[in-house]
Amino acid sequence: MAAIDGSPISDFYVGRSIFITGGTGFMGKVLIEKLIRSCPGVKTIYVLIRPRKGQDAQQRLDNLLKTKLFDAVRKTNPDFHSHLLPIDGDMLEENLGISDHDVHILQNEVSIVFHSAATVKFDEQLKLSVQMNVLGVQKIIELCQKLTKLEALVHVSTAYANCDRQHIAELVYPPPLQPQKILDAMDWMDDEVVTTLTPKLIGNRPNTYTYTKAMAEYLLVETCGELPVAIIRPSIVGCSFQEPMPGWVDNFNGPAGIIAAIGKGVLRSMLGDHDKTADLIPVDMAVNCMIAVAWQRATTNPSNVPVYNCTTGQINRMTWGTMERLSFNSLMNNPLDGIVRVPNPRFTKSWLKRDFCLFFDHYLPALLLDSWLFISGRKPVFRKVNDKIIKASASLEFFTTNEWEFCNDNICALQAKLSKTDRTTFSFDVKRINWPLYMENYCLGVKKFALKEQLSNLPAARKALNRLKKLTMAFNFIIAILIWRFGLTRLTVVRNLWQFLLKLATSFLTRIPGFAKSS
Repeated sequence: MAAIDGSPISDFYVGRSIFITGGTGFMGKVLIEKLIRSCPGVKTIYVLIRPRKGQDAQQRLDNLLKTKLFDAVRKTNPDFHSHLLPIDGDMLEENLGISDHDVHILQNEVSIVFHSAATVKFDEQLKLSVQMNVLGVQKIIELCQKLTKLEALVHVSTAYANCDRQHIAELVYPPPLQPQKILDAMDWMDDEVVTTLTPKLIGNRPNTYTYTKAMAEYLLVETCGELPVAIIRPSIVGCSFQEPMPGWVDNFNGPAGIIAAIGKGVLRSMLGDHDKTADLIPVDMAVNCMIAVAWQRATTNPSNVPVYNCTTGQINRMTWGTMERLSFNSLMNNPLDGIVRVPNPRFTKSWLKRDFCLFFDHYLPALLLDSWLFISGRKPVFRKVNDKIIKASASLEFFTTNEWEFCNDNICALQAKLSKTDRTTFSFDVKRINWPLYMENYCLGVKKFALKEQLSNLPAARKALNRLKKLTMAFNFIIAILIWRFGLTRLTVVRNLWQFLLKLATSFLTRIPGFAKSS
């Protein structure tokens, strides 16, 4: 198929083959869909897929292509799957677990490599995180050195790789320790020693993810040699802005998990600063940037490895306070199914207030609900769910209480270089984001795509929310009466104050003309 008229980017991909790692991940799926839909002339997309749960690579790819994400491209190009071929492999295995036969195919066919495979778990054990995020990059470099047609290797990092700095430029910073030393240490250290040393090794970074991503960048720059490498650093990757549909998200990582927990009423309080920047980048914009970066890297010859901070905070800022308000409004207008409590999210900068709220708004209700389940002969679940939610929200608190200044010069320069058609087809202009609309689509996307709830159930969900509001008001009123009756009224000072207020109210009412007569 031909390229899109007036699109140098689409034209560039005509007849070229692509190799993708992380193709079954959030960004990888969107990347595959976008390449097929907007680069129709692409020859073949090879996707590294690890067999899992009794399914081989082909079966996993087939299941991926059946999802709603590919509905749009399926209508316009029913035979789109013919451009996709799975490559059996595993990032943790030697030579990526790719057979010699498949290596030979990649060697003679692939022009563009997108490396997005990584473990994104913030609390991942350091050894596994190093093996996946750092050693994995080394293996990708070794593979790319064999590719005779390679024109661009785009490595997906994170804007928070250098979160130990306040101002983050579009360059690679040297880590405290050489990556090779860490790789060597992981070979002989046992898990217990690694776990003990992890806090000291990661230093001011909040988790192993950001630490290993920083090391991976440096290793890439130090060992890539003459390879045509580029690095893209997205910030917090959120749901899609427009493509292939507004609000698409299929996981509970980051904001999606927060939205789901708030919407169900199980997340009430979280450490965060209302005034700090919530640096979200829509997944489709990040993917468009990846595709454009590969084109830019292949058609130019920069002296250094170019880095692109794909962020929004310095260009179109949204705060965590704004996100909290917009999410709450959307979840009240379009409630989730099966909510446990009325949504009432609160960010607070105070550790003391957060801990107070955790006890009274999380642990105590979970204990009461589990007690009720136990008495009624059912299995208690709320304490376990509560613990998972608290752990997940705690892993994000470093990012909700801090903010960074990201330089976006390279991103802006790339945007300016695009043709008029490409600025529309491969848009990553974050100025276009309308945050209220985006967050409404985000909440609806969590409901529809991540939780797989039917929008047709919204009327029933709204009725359930209204009933829960009334029950909550009644419960709070009863608790207040009980506290007053059995607690405060036993205090002489409070009792005297109550009697004084009653007398004052009676005296005031008798002074109203006509009141005494009518009574």
